[in-house]
Amino acid sequence: MNIPSEMKAVVIERFGGVEELKLKSIPVPAIGPQDVLMQVEYAGVGVWDIFEREGGYAEMLGLKPEFPYVLGSEGAGKVVAAGDHAAGLQVGDKVHAVGFLNPKGGFYAEYAAVDAGHVSLIPEGVPLREASAILGVGLTALRGLQDILQLREGESILITGASGGVGHLAAQLAERMGARVFAVVSGEDGAAVVRRLIDGRVIDGRREGWAAAAKRFAPQGFDAALLTFGGGLAEAAVQLVRKGGRIAYPNGIHSEPQAQRDKRIDGYNGEPGPDIIRQLESFIRAGVTVHIAHTFKMEEAAAAHAALGQHYPGKICLKTV
Repeated sequence: MNIPSEMKAVVIERFGGVEELKLKSIPVPAIGPQDVLMQVEYAGVGVWDIFEREGGYAEMLGLKPEFPYVLGSEGAGKVVAAGDHAAGLQVGDKVHAVGFLNPKGGFYAEYAAVDAGHVSLIPEGVPLREASAILGVGLTALRGLQDILQLREGESILITGASGGVGHLAAQLAERMGARVFAVVSGEDGAAVVRRLIDGRVIDGRREGWAAAAKRFAPQGFDAALLTFGGGLAEAAVQLVRKGGRIAYPNGIHSEPQAQRDKRIDGYNGEPGPDIIRQLESFIRAGVTVHIAHTFKMEEAAAAHAALGQHYPGKICLKTV
């Protein structure tokens, strides 16, 4: 196909609030020998995008990004060009990808240049919209369960924020790993979503009595816990884990749980990589899915970011074409 020299993208010219998100025409990014150029159809929108938009990652990591700056760390579409060393991918493939802090630009755009190692074929039967928003949260959930908690079959696990982006993937993955899942969700809408996805116990953490229900579920204490956001509920969850139990949380939750003398607590990052992407894809082929709460047009990117601060179950995405 003919690839244009210019594309529409949601950009920021400086770090700041939602008002900085503008739809503009910018050059299509060039690809290197190990990259593919994707024509993006949907882009996942994550809560971490706010921190990136405000310049948090640039300050924390000492980066000096160039403007205009394109956000978006995950997306789905098709391959329209491939570098000489982009093994296993060819023009026309339907793919999804992750590209956190990609120096060539993010997925809030019609095209994105991505390292082929972070791109994979979309499993058969998975719609592009869902494919665009499952990798970031799925990899974060799987890193926590597998690498940090080393969750084993038959163990009990408490998951807080289980109706959120990372949480509702973690609940599904933990159950498929053979664990007994107690999922603490937010609101009846969140409970309805997660009950459709898992067979484990699902309870609204806004209601009194959730902790008592958790104690009945695991009277000796939980073997493990994954905390997808902090604060009072997370601190209460820590107390429900048995002595010698394991607790994990993605870095960036507020506020982080306090260290415990008799329990292991680890923060971690949801780092992508070819091996863990392949593992996640096998779970997706087995039925793990993502719930999309809202879909916005590219010109509605500011509204999408505003929605990130409101209550919703699952994920949000942008339609880029």
